[in-house]
Amino acid sequence: MPDLLLELFSEEIPARMQAKAADDLRRMVTDKLVAEGLVYEGAKAFATPRRLALTVHGIPARQPDLKTERRGPKVGAPDAAVQGFLKATGLKSLDEAKIQRDPKGDFYIGLIEKPGRDAIDVLAEILPVIIRTFPWPKSMRWGARSGKPGSLNWVRPLHAITATFGLETEEPDVVKFEVNGIESGQTTYGHRFLAPAAINVRRFEDYEAKLLDAKVVLDPERRKDAILTDAKQLAFAQGFELVEDQNLLDEVAGLVEWPVVLMGSFEPEFLTTPAEVIRATIRNNQKCFVVRDPKTGKLANKFILVANIEATDGGSTIIAGNERVIRARLSDAKFFYETDLKTKLEDRLPKFEQIVFHEKLGTQAQRIRRIQDLAAEIAPLVGADVEKAKRAAHLAKADLLTEVVGEFPEVQGLMGRYYALAQGEDASVAAACEEHYKPQGPADRVPSDPLSVAVALADKIDTLVGFWEIDEKPTGSKDPFALRRAALGVIRLLTQNSIRMSLQRPIARAAFLIWSDLGNAKILEIIGRVRSVSKYVNYGGELKIDGRALADEGISLSVDDLNAKLSGLGRELLAFFADRLKVQLREQGARHDLVDAVFALGGQDDLLMVVRRVEALGKFLDSDDGKNLLAGTKRAGNILSIEEKKDKRSFDGAPDAALYSLAEERALARAIGEVKAEASAAVAKEDFTAAMSAMAKLRPPVDAFFDKVRVNDDDAKVRENRLKLLNEIRSATRAVADFSKIQD
Repeated sequence: MPDLLLELFSEEIPARMQAKAADDLRRMVTDKLVAEGLVYEGAKAFATPRRLALTVHGIPARQPDLKTERRGPKVGAPDAAVQGFLKATGLKSLDEAKIQRDPKGDFYIGLIEKPGRDAIDVLAEILPVIIRTFPWPKSMRWGARSGKPGSLNWVRPLHAITATFGLETEEPDVVKFEVNGIESGQTTYGHRFLAPAAINVRRFEDYEAKLLDAKVVLDPERRKDAILTDAKQLAFAQGFELVEDQNLLDEVAGLVEWPVVLMGSFEPEFLTTPAEVIRATIRNNQKCFVVRDPKTGKLANKFILVANIEATDGGSTIIAGNERVIRARLSDAKFFYETDLKTKLEDRLPKFEQIVFHEKLGTQAQRIRRIQDLAAEIAPLVGADVEKAKRAAHLAKADLLTEVVGEFPEVQGLMGRYYALAQGEDASVAAACEEHYKPQGPADRVPSDPLSVAVALADKIDTLVGFWEIDEKPTGSKDPFALRRAALGVIRLLTQNSIRMSLQRPIARAAFLIWSDLGNAKILEIIGRVRSVSKYVNYGGELKIDGRALADEGISLSVDDLNAKLSGLGRELLAFFADRLKVQLREQGARHDLVDAVFALGGQDDLLMVVRRVEALGKFLDSDDGKNLLAGTKRAGNILSIEEKKDKRSFDGAPDAALYSLAEERALARAIGEVKAEASAAVAKEDFTAAMSAMAKLRPPVDAFFDKVRVNDDDAKVRENRLKLLNEIRSATRAVADFSKIQD
């Protein structure tokens, strides 16, 4: 079957847009082909700085003929309805229609035959539409046609369109169409400087080979491989090691069509600037890679650049130009760094009083004080020193006001560590200044030092509680304040460090601090008179202010409304953490419904214990005992639901042992009592594996009960007693999880 070759040749396409543009072109063309009945075998798209290209293999030469039936009016309908039917179906008379019998009467049926068109004609129709509606994030108009209605919008001026279609064994045809005065053909162009002449191409293999001869590497993956291989070899030949950077590699591959790797250098005195600043300077300003000494691991005063041309002087002019720019930029960076060192971190903090964090959440200074207070609350819970936690939280954001971070925002936190060490701070305090932002994504490293963990948790919990309080929660795909990432960060900090901690306590503390900053008079009264809010909060299952404790302190304040607000906030945030935990566990291959089953028990705010309970439950349900017990519990639940709905009542309460008439009833009742006690004791000891083993003992008596006992006995009292026994099964299993939430 024939293949399509399409190329859109233009001025420079920004590197950041190329990958998506190639994918959009493939998707738009193939979706339209399928919609037109032209099911293809395969497609691949490519991008270089000057072209988008697409090859689609195995397209049928012609659309299939379509036959559809159209139902018309009833037999004997008015002439106007008949004539409309004939016109719509293309029939000459009713003699060409069929009659279909129906309970409502006999109807005319018209057979509409639509012959398929040649694929090349379909392509000539759809390709101009795709080009005109291409979803560039930014586009422009140009030339004499730009002022005319319907002129083309493209990312950069479009110069040529190549479009051929045909069998591999034959000379292909040009898919003829025109866009903005540009007629399709089979002419493209090579490298802008090395081979700018026109090239006549036929099909994809011919096209790719001729471009390579014209110094254009079409496939971006091939360009990346060439850059990485040559850069490593060049660094190795000089006794260095390339510092790999995937994002930079992706970007540089989008800047060149014919990559040529070269090495430049800069003065050794610049190496007194932190390595990360040097790397950011060279990367951001010149899109160059840095190298290091493999023996020491320290940066060398060399860099690797990727040119788009084979220069006649071996690249010396290109290297000199890059060295000149990098030297100037490193000089600026060195100046910024040395200037920053002259001012202590804490001396910068007063400026935060004038910087708004969020209009509804106060200034950055207020936020820093909240994080400091919250870090002190969390520190004992994670094994960190309280005073050091307060100090780290106090300084953690100060580097945001430094010159280096102002120039290179990506090194925030990192520079805080450098500056903290330079002014003699404790090493763990300095580390927390850097690590409190972590983890910033699913692949980011999780801090393990208790001090860093305390400040990181405080930072993220303050963010979550604050934006929850002002009703700026994530909706759908929108999460402008990265709250999902913050919640996942809390989860990873706790679970990967095996930290036992009730989330209710820091949530409550954060809420009080935020309410205080927001000027809530009632909270201000409490905050002003109670040194430690946490001692007045009950964490047993839900957040609740202890009014009696407040009264003992001489505070006569009604706290009912605050309790309602605090409890609601805690429930919502725990539900949000549960959702994030489900996502994480699903990505790790675990069952997300088990998270629901555990959280449904209520009071589950220790995420480490939730994860361990989910793991134990998952292993149990993979066993035969677990599967069969789940089936029995589901059966009991279904029967209860039906009967409760029928009787309009629940069957709570202990069954009457005197009404047991069968051995299977007595055996099940005895097993439920033993298992409930054993499982509850194991859960209390947090031995979830033992709890699941206890649950397994229910399987035989449950199976026997359903095999031998008729629940809906004719005797109403026996029936009710047996339904209460079924409810006991449900109650017993809730010692470890709500089995009704588990999917079969």
